[in-house]
Amino acid sequence: MTDAPELRTETTPEGEQTVAPGVKPITLRDRLEWRARQPIAPMRNPNAQQKPCDLGLFDVEGRRQFDWIDEMRRGKP
Repeated sequence: MTDAPELRTETTPEGEQTVAPGVKPITLRDRLEWRARQPIAPMRNPNAQQKPCDLGLFDVEGRRQFDWIDEMRRGKP
């Protein structure tokens, strides 16, 4: 078998590994780009759901409330 194709190899922390023909090795850049696209998860409880922002401008429930003083001035019981 002298006409066998010469396969590329790469050195990894686990040792020398053969790179399959037609397969591009995963680079550090590929790993970092993938990690940056993942949603941010809390450290203490990775399964926690994000709470809705209900403060200030985004407070939907606060906009549904009415002022009792204004209602009393209008004469409604």
